[in-house]
Amino acid sequence: MQEVAAYLLLVLGGKESPSADEIKSVLTAAGNEEPNDESITSLVTDLEGKSVNDLIGEGMLKLKDVPMGGGGGGGGGAAGGGEAVVEEEAPEEEEVGEAPVVDMFGGDDGGDY
Repeated sequence: MQEVAAYLLLVLGGKESPSADEIKSVLTAAGNEEPNDESITSLVTDLEGKSVNDLIGEGMLKLKDVPMGGGGGGGGGAAGGGEAVVEEEAPEEEEVGEAPVVDMFGGDDGGDY
């Protein structure tokens, strides 16, 4: 995969068809002490005479038939991980007035319920 990335970097840099030595020098400059000569040679041979833009275009045409995502969304799901922030509401103070006096047992008012 590193070889392909180096190849694409060279193409972006203006090389129409990079050589194996150019790919190897990019990999070495990136910190790869021993680039795989076999992979580099195989890549250069496979891509010889082909345009990277044409290859990417062909790949995009193949990808258009691959289903990617869609299908609608599911439920929201539970939030995970973070600590929930809960705002505490200050209790509302009720106006204190005179409450009506009520006999809960129907005592003095003479009514039977």
